[in-house]
Amino acid sequence: MTGRPTGPDTAHRTARRDGRPTRRPTRRTALLLAACTALAATVSAPAAAQPQPDHAARPGAAALQGVWQMDGYGTYVTIDGPRLRAYETTAVSCLPGSLNGVRESGPDAQGRVHFAVPGSARVTVAPQNAREARLSIQDNVGHRTLHRVAGLPARCHQDPSEVPRDARAVFDVFWQTYAENYPFFAAKGIDWAAVRDRYRPRVPAGTSDDVLFAVLREMIEPLHDGHTKLDAGPGRQYSGVRPGTTLPSTPFLEQVDAAIGANLGRDATLHRWAGGALSYADLPGRLGYLRITSFNGYTDQDDYESDVAELDRALDAVFTRARTSGPNALRGLVVDLRLNGGGSDPLGLRVASRLTDRPYLAYRKHARNDPRDPRAFTPDQPAYLRPYQGPRYTGPVALLTGDLTISAGETFTQALLGRTPAPVRIGGNTQGVFSDTMDRTLPNGWKFALPNEEFLTADGRTFDGTGIPPAVRVPVFAAGDLAARRDPALSRARSLLAAGRAS
Repeated sequence: MTGRPTGPDTAHRTARRDGRPTRRPTRRTALLLAACTALAATVSAPAAAQPQPDHAARPGAAALQGVWQMDGYGTYVTIDGPRLRAYETTAVSCLPGSLNGVRESGPDAQGRVHFAVPGSARVTVAPQNAREARLSIQDNVGHRTLHRVAGLPARCHQDPSEVPRDARAVFDVFWQTYAENYPFFAAKGIDWAAVRDRYRPRVPAGTSDDVLFAVLREMIEPLHDGHTKLDAGPGRQYSGVRPGTTLPSTPFLEQVDAAIGANLGRDATLHRWAGGALSYADLPGRLGYLRITSFNGYTDQDDYESDVAELDRALDAVFTRARTSGPNALRGLVVDLRLNGGGSDPLGLRVASRLTDRPYLAYRKHARNDPRDPRAFTPDQPAYLRPYQGPRYTGPVALLTGDLTISAGETFTQALLGRTPAPVRIGGNTQGVFSDTMDRTLPNGWKFALPNEEFLTADGRTFDGTGIPPAVRVPVFAAGDLAARRDPALSRARSLLAAGRAS
């Protein structure tokens, strides 16, 4: 964990977070930050073990002991005494996963047991009956369903010294993981079997790491997916990106800060929290400006609880009774997500709860669940937005987005689609990557990530690939505007709110 350097707001936040190790196995990828760092046969189903005979479920840790298969996610979970371990599986592999915890507390009255996972958010497992349980990760929305099975697949018992680690084995696990879990091949016009047939002959015995990395990268580059990543060590890293996206640099971010500051006005005081990831200013005409550039990494403690505490501290300071009710309440609020690199979906919902006085469905999500059928998913899980029990702002909102609005920044945008009054979306399409990432390890120790979920609107639409479009399309951080310290999207938002035409 690095210290908190000084410097311009967004630029120093990026530098601080780039130096941190990934702390959560399902942490949502921040393309904005990863991009800065990166600039430098027939699919068969895994063999499932047979279920054990039913027995009476007993609330408590004993009811969870044993082996569980997860719906979707290609994962088995074992709970043995106080320890929880995960295994990442495909039809051709079984490797120890990064989700490994020790019982922290529980069982509580509902039989839930909490596990501390080093470098990750807390995991909770709750028995539903003798054969089923639910696993929840503290900084994820929703849960994952577990089914009790008799044991791990046979390939999980292979002697570690006998697990193939050659380039061909690495290729096969990489290809198979995408084949069984990636949901968007059809939408992106990719024949994944043809990709295997084209590239596998380029990985014979003795293939060097440089060549292998180049092959794996070439395979996934055409997906143009910001949640695809490959990390083979220093000098060999790749993060996907949608075509046309301008990757940020420190000079670019400094220009952005200068342009925003000029358009807020000389008299605006920008208050900052979370190392600059959260900022707010009161503007003339009883307007407010709230900028959110991340939904995690708010403190040097680098854990979910401290993120929640810092976020609540900022929101309490912004959404006061004076700003949310009475004669001096805000007439309009600009929420700026144009440099939001993602983070934790629950933190986005936490912000959205301050912007509504009625509960509603924020979105639904599901995960790919059949290795042979890319259109088969787990049952939809709804995520509901419930009003904060305290001061809330319910007036007009102008939401600024662009292609560097990514991941949790997009699910937050999606959560506001059902708000009343609906926000007016100004700027450009968001990046188009909504899923949590499946973070995986290859047999040779390389790390990679891919999406396996869809986030759906109330009427079943998904914005993966295209991103959420604006209602008012305005250039976002164009070179000429930045050079002249202009911010047309912010100016348009202010004018619409001032004229009462933002809803």
